[in-house]
Amino acid sequence: MKTRDTVHAEESAEVEVLIADAAKFDGISKQIKASLGRLEGGSQLVKNALKPVYSNTQGLQVMNDNIDKILNAIDKMLGQNEDKGREERIIRAGPERVGLPDYLASLKRVDRALSQMSSTNLRFNQQAIGDFNELLAEGDSQLQALFRSTLAENVQPVEPLHYITKNLPFPGLPQERVSKLGSIDSFLSSTAARDTSYNSRESSSIRIYVEMRGAYLSGSLHNLSAASISTSKRKASDEIYRQGTSGIGTYASGVEGMFSAEFKNISAIFSREDCGLAFEATCRMALAEFAKTLRELNMHIKSNLATDCFLAYEIVEIVTNVGYRIDELSGQLKLPFADALKPVRETAKSSLAELIEDVRRRVSSMQILPQDGSAIPFTSEIMTRLQTMTLYPQSIASIMISLGDGNWHSGASANSTSSTSLPSIKSFDVGADSSQILAHYMMDTVETLLTSLDAKARVLLKSKSISGVFVANNVAVIDRMIRSSDISTILASSSSASAKIESWRKKGTSAYLESWREPCSALMDVQYTNRGARPPSGSNGLVDSAAVIKQLGSKDKDSIKEKFKIFNTSFEELSAKHKSLQMERDVRSLLAREVQAMIEPLYARFWDRYHEIDKGKGKYVKYDKGSLSAQLAALG
Repeated sequence: MKTRDTVHAEESAEVEVLIADAAKFDGISKQIKASLGRLEGGSQLVKNALKPVYSNTQGLQVMNDNIDKILNAIDKMLGQNEDKGREERIIRAGPERVGLPDYLASLKRVDRALSQMSSTNLRFNQQAIGDFNELLAEGDSQLQALFRSTLAENVQPVEPLHYITKNLPFPGLPQERVSKLGSIDSFLSSTAARDTSYNSRESSSIRIYVEMRGAYLSGSLHNLSAASISTSKRKASDEIYRQGTSGIGTYASGVEGMFSAEFKNISAIFSREDCGLAFEATCRMALAEFAKTLRELNMHIKSNLATDCFLAYEIVEIVTNVGYRIDELSGQLKLPFADALKPVRETAKSSLAELIEDVRRRVSSMQILPQDGSAIPFTSEIMTRLQTMTLYPQSIASIMISLGDGNWHSGASANSTSSTSLPSIKSFDVGADSSQILAHYMMDTVETLLTSLDAKARVLLKSKSISGVFVANNVAVIDRMIRSSDISTILASSSSASAKIESWRKKGTSAYLESWREPCSALMDVQYTNRGARPPSGSNGLVDSAAVIKQLGSKDKDSIKEKFKIFNTSFEELSAKHKSLQMERDVRSLLAREVQAMIEPLYARFWDRYHEIDKGKGKYVKYDKGSLSAQLAALG
């Protein structure tokens, strides 16, 4: 029991000690907190006191850096001013005396120094900047003069025909001059980009190049322009233009050759960014002359449209191809070429309707037609027109597609859309669409011709038979000229072309055979099936003519005799007339076959029944079957 009390007393003593220590530590903690509070207040006071000092230190540091920079700039300027005399001597001497590389290097140093001085606002620099600007301006001026003098060595116009006929490459600038010009342009274009007084897209070197080489191109091509006009007008007014007789093809070849050579020069001299601008501007004068030539040719074509529309087709084909090749080479001039071509292209489109109208107009104005039924030269002329069209497949295809099927009828072509751009490559595809449209146009022309001739023949020719021969002859000429040319290939795309031509051939044949109805009608007789027995036949199945005649009364016999007389007279007259008419060989053969097929069966039947009417004397029955067949065969 005593031991337990002792333990309890010890533990109580320890607890009291711990409580005393806790109270002591609590007091210390409060003292620490109070000290921290005083310390924080003191540090804030220190911070507030140091803040202005820190700001002043930063400002002093920036000022110190600026002073260092100014001192460095001054050192550089002093050095540049020391070099000014040396650069001035080089620049004043000129590039030809000191050499172009050294001269350009000096100008670049001046330009670099000028840029550095211009970046500062020190008044000290202003005089130096002015001096350096003067030096740079004088250097630019001397480089421009050198650029001009270098170009002047190769601006004498050349004769393009010499290079075209001998298949020689067109001359360009010598390589050493190209390198020299390129070096000069490299500096001049950089100063043009820096100097806002210049056009930002056109340096002084481009302006000089355009001025001098543009005149060179225009002067070189001038003779070809004049030759194009003179050769295009050198023909009879009623003669259809023959492909290649105009000098426009040579002119276009000269334009293409010289422009291509010039683009190579420009590509080697100017930067890629400036090439297009320089090329377009250099060619501008020559292209303007080219466009003027095309306008003059267009006026000539319009005043002789029926014969010279083919020159328009040739120009469209040539100029379009040249324009595309130049565009592929340079990426330039597609629109200027299209603008130059537009008047001729519009005339070419309008010519299609005008050619058909010309057929109507000229046939309508005819006062006489051949009384022998022969084909007229006008038919060959029209077919020659169509044959000539096949010589220009690309341009005709382009025009046909842009015009549209059937839009060549009067007034329609005027409403078709026009474009200032060159035809697309697709429109130059001589495919099924363009061939079919061209086939329709050709058949419309043929239909117009034959319809007009048929109507005129009914008025001017004496008889329907001559009119029929006239139509058949003209159809034969048309058919022959189709088969002997590329028209046959084009018309193969039209399923109705052959049928239309054949219908006109049948129409002419039918009109001619009208006159042969008279002898045919004389061979018609009346048989009565209710009057006695059937006429007896011989052992070979033929009709017994004597028995037939025996059964006839006197009036019937007289009628048969009269029929033979009428037939003989009519047949002989028609045969003589047939032989007197002018017929194409195939027409004569065709009509002879048709007459034979019409007459021979009727006469053979009539002869079989009634040839015994004059008992072989030949007074009435002038022809037996064999002799008549020979007479009919002789018609062919």
